Amino acid sequence: MNKKEFHEVWSKPVIKIGRTTLLLSVLLSFVPVLYLYFTHGIFPELSTALKAWGMIASIFGAMYFVEPISYYPTLGLAGTYMSFLSGNIGNCRLPAAAMALDVTETESGTPEAEIVSTLGISGSIVINIIGTTLCAFIGAAVIKILPDVVVSALSTYTAPAIFGAMFGSFAMKNPKLAVFGMGIPVGIRLVAPQTPAYIIIISAVFGTILISRLFYNAEKKKAAK
Repeated sequence: MNKKEFHEVWSKPVIKIGRTTLLLSVLLSFVPVLYLYFTHGIFPELSTALKAWGMIASIFGAMYFVEPISYYPTLGLAGTYMSFLSGNIGNCRLPAAAMALDVTETESGTPEAEIVSTLGISGSIVINIIGTTLCAFIGAAVIKILPDVVVSALSTYTAPAIFGAMFGSFAMKNPKLAVFGMGIPVGIRLVAPQTPAYIIIISAVFGTILISRLFYNAEKKKAAK
């Protein structure tokens, strides 16, 4: 199947369904606000709503640009739609997609990777729903009987451990890029400790992409010779 056929069979339906579901979720997110307004007459002032949005945008605004670009090669088209709808991208969807590609030895960015990553993400969403449901019923009871040191460790180190494992997995495949992926944020932090986190994130992501492009062009020229 060539790229044109793949686009017709896979990409176009995915875009149609993805746009529909995401736009529908955006509209449905206003239902609680409308309920409070029409039922109880409660509605925030525009200045308050904009102030709240500004606070969130200042914290997560960089992610609006960084995550879709940096995650897309692993998540793929369908996986991107599914991941941004279901959430838990960095700590669940991305590891699931990366592991699916790794186990099947599929190269990122290929049509095969698109299918494989979608299957991996689909499985993670189903398991996540089951796990979340179970945790809602028994999680609190289990946490109560665990020692404080264990609870503290789980809440403090779980996310770093996941991201560390992800970095290690990709570093083994691209050790040269791993040096820059780790070196850029560490270097910025050492040289300018007061640099905002979003600046460091943007610099690390797009800096690594630029370095990757330079390596790709260099290898391409070398192969042409």
